[in-house]
Amino acid sequence: MNSKPIRLLVVDDSALARKIITASLAEFPDIEVVGTAVDPYVARDRILELNPDVITLDIEMPRMDGISFLKVLMKYRPMPVIVLSSLTVEASEKAMEALQSGAIDVMEKPSGAYSAHVDGSRLAEKIRAAAHAKVRLQPPPLAQNQTSVDTVRTAAPGDRIFPARKLILMGASTGGTEALKVVLTSMNGDLPGICIVQHIPAYFSKAFADRLNQLCRMEVREAKQGDIVRPGLALIAPGGYHLLLKWQGQHYEVALNSGAPIHHQRPAVDILFDSAVKAGAGPHVAAVLLTGMGADGAAGLLRLREAGAITIAQNEETSVVFGMPREAIRLGAAQHVLPLDQVGPRLELLVSRPRQDPRPALKD
Repeated sequence: MNSKPIRLLVVDDSALARKIITASLAEFPDIEVVGTAVDPYVARDRILELNPDVITLDIEMPRMDGISFLKVLMKYRPMPVIVLSSLTVEASEKAMEALQSGAIDVMEKPSGAYSAHVDGSRLAEKIRAAAHAKVRLQPPPLAQNQTSVDTVRTAAPGDRIFPARKLILMGASTGGTEALKVVLTSMNGDLPGICIVQHIPAYFSKAFADRLNQLCRMEVREAKQGDIVRPGLALIAPGGYHLLLKWQGQHYEVALNSGAPIHHQRPAVDILFDSAVKAGAGPHVAAVLLTGMGADGAAGLLRLREAGAITIAQNEETSVVFGMPREAIRLGAAQHVLPLDQVGPRLELLVSRPRQDPRPALKD
């Protein structure tokens, strides 16, 4: 039985960009570009006329910028939005603001240098994920914690001492930028080293890390080749690179590579999780799999659990897209199934006490 195609509205002031986006999706019968709009005012009328399922939205447009339109849209007509952004520092920062304001995902904007079909598969995957996403009506809890870095970090308790082998791993995809913010801002800054894979395009990952660094008690930054994983530091895999861990005698060290995508993703969560197993980290790891479409990270989470790790999956009710966590739960990879606002506090509790291993998945 054939389901109806996803109805897409393309909002962009560039005729070339509209043409490229439309052409890149022509080979996917499950997605139909039902219309285009040159600015938010035209988009408003097209939404009322065409009732699209998903919108792709440019940030820089005449008469009203994309961020302002997004905020109005989320207030009066919430719907899945994928933001298309140029690869500049300023644009990537605005893309992060768009995700905070309710956008489901972000992708680099096509330009004259792109062929008509470049990244069509990736865009199609993002559109499919957006079509299945739960749209937030307002920012998630804890978003108000936007004080200065020094003020936030001094709130942490005295530094606790954890074994060098102790490690926290996190993986996320669609909806993950905001989910990770909720988790990380709820945790103290003196925890074991944290490594994170968020499915995000190259260039945007640094803006994402910088934004979290302003909000969290721990230091957060984009990972670099050879980084040492240490307490009080969260490292985010750079877009376009897999992040692997190696045990170097007294500490974990980060290795980056541009190997083949896994589950169509680079970075891939499974690569990070599997590298921790190979590094002998299993019994010392607490691993979390958050919102996202597909199955990346589920098999890796299972291998971590089998190696002795503490494992957590986000529950369906609070996931923007319940794909990756669902697959992890189906495989029996998750010891704990938690709503988003409980993930950080429970994770901190679990890494701070001797490990216990309840065999069935627990819906706490």
